[in-house]
Amino acid sequence: MWDLIAAFPAGHLATFILGGLVVNVAPGADMMFATACGLQGGPRSGMLAGFGAGLGVLWHIMLAALGLSVLIAAHPGALATIRWAGAAYLLWLASKAWRAAAEGPATVRPAIRPARVVARGFLTNALNPKPIFFFLAFLPQFTSPAFGPIWQQVVALGAIFALTGTLVTMGYGALAGLMGRSLGRRLGALNRIAAVVFAGLAARLVIE
Repeated sequence: MWDLIAAFPAGHLATFILGGLVVNVAPGADMMFATACGLQGGPRSGMLAGFGAGLGVLWHIMLAALGLSVLIAAHPGALATIRWAGAAYLLWLASKAWRAAAEGPATVRPAIRPARVVARGFLTNALNPKPIFFFLAFLPQFTSPAFGPIWQQVVALGAIFALTGTLVTMGYGALAGLMGRSLGRRLGALNRIAAVVFAGLAARLVIE
């Protein structure tokens, strides 16, 4: 893979990385999810959620490299199923956060189960059909037969995008967790904020 990355002109690769960073820094579903998890569970939870979302990006990259993204995008029924499944999952998370808020501000933060938080981040991204269209539109702009097999270029560029995006999203989650920790006495309010964010993401997924 390193040989393939080295085949890209430096300016070409720099433009791709910069464009990816702009996309990742801008507020989006992954950032909002990691932020909500950070507010609800602390810095570690926020970072784990961001890491899980990054694994979801790799899932979409794999679909694009295998050509499955084109097939899914061509079938509205498949997209609708993914969209509604993702919205239902986010609403379930919102319900859990709201119920936790009802337990009262004196409740101690629950122990973090890393695998569960990472899985939530992965599912939130994997069940979002929007990255399918994004990668179909974004990645081909930076590929060329002159650089090697196209599917290998998609994998290489996708891995770079996933790495930078994961670091940015984990940073958002950690920052939100630090803010939430400083407001620990208002845990009930933070859980309600997280619930609202989750519900808002579900509505955004269905409406847009």
